[in-house]
Amino acid sequence: MTFYVIDDHPLMREAMVMLLRRLRPGAGVVEVSHLGKFAAAVNAHGEPELICLDLKLPDTIGVSGVREVRGTFPHTPMAVISSESAAHSEEACIEAGADIYIEKSAGATEITAALKTLLTAESELDPDEHDGAPTKLSKRQKQLILMLDQGLSNRDIAEKLGISEHT
Repeated sequence: MTFYVIDDHPLMREAMVMLLRRLRPGAGVVEVSHLGKFAAAVNAHGEPELICLDLKLPDTIGVSGVREVRGTFPHTPMAVISSESAAHSEEACIEAGADIYIEKSAGATEITAALKTLLTAESELDPDEHDGAPTKLSKRQKQLILMLDQGLSNRDIAEKLGISEHT
């Protein structure tokens, strides 16, 4: 099991590595400082089973990094971890292919819970395991499931997504 942390800030990379090693002690965690170095890291360490991607990297613009990673690894769980508020960037990241958006200002417990939920949701929602009939959930549906699993109320979810509670 190999997890990748792609972040240009060394301290943030180290913190994410520590959280991931606590979450899955046997997993290999590979640190990458720029998206341009990701392909070489995958060649050296193997296919990713989780990708934690910083939104603002020196070699990306906006959600271009999310699109690039999703284009290469369409089925690998991907968490975007950013210093930008969710209200500003979450929707664009989810639309570009991220499975979950986490603010760097969140505490270690919250980040770990979100990553654990993502990994659990991805393994439990395998489209080939439901009575032989494949089921494909949209990014938004996965996002809602993750928020529900975190114990958020309908009102809290609506607020985070910028939609009405009725929707």
